[in-house]
Amino acid sequence: MAALWLVMSLLSTAASAQLSVSSVVTTAQVRAELLAHAPDGADSGKTVWVGLQLTHQPEWHTYWKNSGDSGLPTDLQWTLPPGVMAGDIAWPLPKKIPIGNLANYGYEGTVLLPVPLTITPDFKPSLLNSDLEIKLKATWLVCRKECIPQEGEFVLRLPVRGSTALNGAAFEAALKAQPQALTGDSRVEVAGNTLKVTVAGLPTALQGQALEFFPETSEVIETAGQWTQNWQGNLWTANVPLSAHRSQSPNVMPLVVAGELNGQREGFLAQATVTGNWPAVAALQEVSPALAAALKANLDTGTILPAAPTVSMGLWAALVGALLGGLILNLMPCVFPILAIKVMSFTRHANDRRGHRISGLAYTAGVVLSFLALGALMLGLRSAGEQLGWGFQLQSPAVVAALAVLFTVMGLNLAGMFEFGHFLPSRVTTIQSKNPAVDAFLSGVLAVAIASPCTAPFMGASLGLALGLPAAQALLIFATIGVGMALPYLAASLIPAIAKLLPRPGAWMNTFRRAMAFPMFATVVWLVWVLGQQSGIDGAGALLALLVALSGVLWSLTLKGRSRWIMVAISIAFFALLTGTIGRNITKTLETSEAAASGDRWQTWAPGRVEQALATGAPVFVDFTAAWCVTCQYNKKTTLVNQEVLADMTAKKVTLLRADWTRRDPAITAALSELGRNGVPVYVLYKTGRAPVVLTEILTVQEVRTALALL
Repeated sequence: MAALWLVMSLLSTAASAQLSVSSVVTTAQVRAELLAHAPDGADSGKTVWVGLQLTHQPEWHTYWKNSGDSGLPTDLQWTLPPGVMAGDIAWPLPKKIPIGNLANYGYEGTVLLPVPLTITPDFKPSLLNSDLEIKLKATWLVCRKECIPQEGEFVLRLPVRGSTALNGAAFEAALKAQPQALTGDSRVEVAGNTLKVTVAGLPTALQGQALEFFPETSEVIETAGQWTQNWQGNLWTANVPLSAHRSQSPNVMPLVVAGELNGQREGFLAQATVTGNWPAVAALQEVSPALAAALKANLDTGTILPAAPTVSMGLWAALVGALLGGLILNLMPCVFPILAIKVMSFTRHANDRRGHRISGLAYTAGVVLSFLALGALMLGLRSAGEQLGWGFQLQSPAVVAALAVLFTVMGLNLAGMFEFGHFLPSRVTTIQSKNPAVDAFLSGVLAVAIASPCTAPFMGASLGLALGLPAAQALLIFATIGVGMALPYLAASLIPAIAKLLPRPGAWMNTFRRAMAFPMFATVVWLVWVLGQQSGIDGAGALLALLVALSGVLWSLTLKGRSRWIMVAISIAFFALLTGTIGRNITKTLETSEAAASGDRWQTWAPGRVEQALATGAPVFVDFTAAWCVTCQYNKKTTLVNQEVLADMTAKKVTLLRADWTRRDPAITAALSELGRNGVPVYVLYKTGRAPVVLTEILTVQEVRTALALL
């Protein structure tokens, strides 16, 4: 028995030693320790305080619940026995940590993040083990000039009926550092791009002081922006700039203000009611008050989906706007040529009522299904992370060039240069004549393809709401736009009274057809202009040259006699020559512009990409960055967009790669380790035959230009 007792005691001592070790994690930047405070024990009905204490090395810091311009709050994930529930972190008052023109909110030195544990009657310690076992997995981001994500796992055991009060002073200080709740009527008024803050209920001793200001809601204010404050009697007021990258629009904003009280820095928490309209609501108010009301009703949830009582009103308003917008699309310059062709086709077969109905329904089906397809594609790409808007397909220079070719051919056909029937096989011509519905359907598809870049009045608000609705409701809005666009032609095909208003067939139709060639050519001019905006004057000029050569080929095919085949051969050879010489330039230009649209000058870093670029003889500059790294954002907005730096990069033909570590990537971690780093930012300049040059964390224009000059 004595031997058994000795063995159990030794095992218990070893386990306690192991748990004691696992309650502390130490890195080169931070010492993290799990502490507990339970002076009255941890049995049922008691509240136990636990917390992660972070002791930072000099110049290093971690983050508050709102980290500011970048960074990540410390995250605590608890594993507790049944019947024990963890509350929220009682965040102590943070400090503002400026870096350049950006700022973060966080902690330096030593900070304890306390969390209350509620012990309910469901907690039943076992007879053999009467301790309360607490497990914690914590992750934190520690930054100086560079940022390093770190984590640790901790274990503590507390006696259920014993007293654990060793860390009482630390918890008392941490809870005292927590901002005190105010009971006054505080408010925030949204006035354009400014928040007018009024905080009531502050201690009289603070009046006249310049206070610090910390909103708990992230990405609402310009953290480092210029703001003013004043006292109006016992009310503290401030005008704070609204963030251009605001991601939330709450109805209630928790605000922390801090000042010196009795020689100590004290914080106070106000729950401020938001009045006025956030910019998105204000803009929508001008178009649709109903949609604005639906949007405002749910801004506090962070979504734009109307709540249950207002869904029908908001959705119906959006559908009405979509229908009106689709109707007005028919008056847009980019759609008028297609509509004119359909009207001409309608009058040509004025006596075929059945054919009119079928053609009208087919055209409507083509329009509606095309809008549904475009809407589904856009929603799918947006859900995959792409930042796309309406008319996104014309953001591709290749699509723009293809449409320019199509409308050039159609314009030449309308002008009378050639007839499609002369070029198409007789079998195809027969199918087209026997299936006019197919022709009408394809006309609807073509109309949507060219109409989609346009946003008519009333459409904007409906499309904006559609992007935040469930897929089925969003697609219903897209379908309604299609119905609105097809409605005039559909009504003329189904209602005889409307059809009678159209002019009778006659010789005027031939003149009208040729006149419609000019709107087609005007559309080509617009498309070439769009391509020029995307790829520059060289790309637009190359496309125009190919369109002229294509027109020559079509013209040669209309000739008769022996000279026809000579001219056909010459024109095709000339077209092929142009395609081989400047066609490659167009392709290169399109690829360059598409790359620029997706990532400006930067390409995505991947393992082996540096070596591939170096093999071409070009130097390589790699930016190891992350969205939560404030120094990264500062450098990106200053040095890395400097025109002199970019000009030097271009002159040296430097390949720019960006390694985004916002989400942990083992490949990037390994690449950083090879450079002797374990955090970001890291800026590296590579050149064949030379060792990599690692620049400083806070870049300067002169440093980068000097490094480039040595290449």
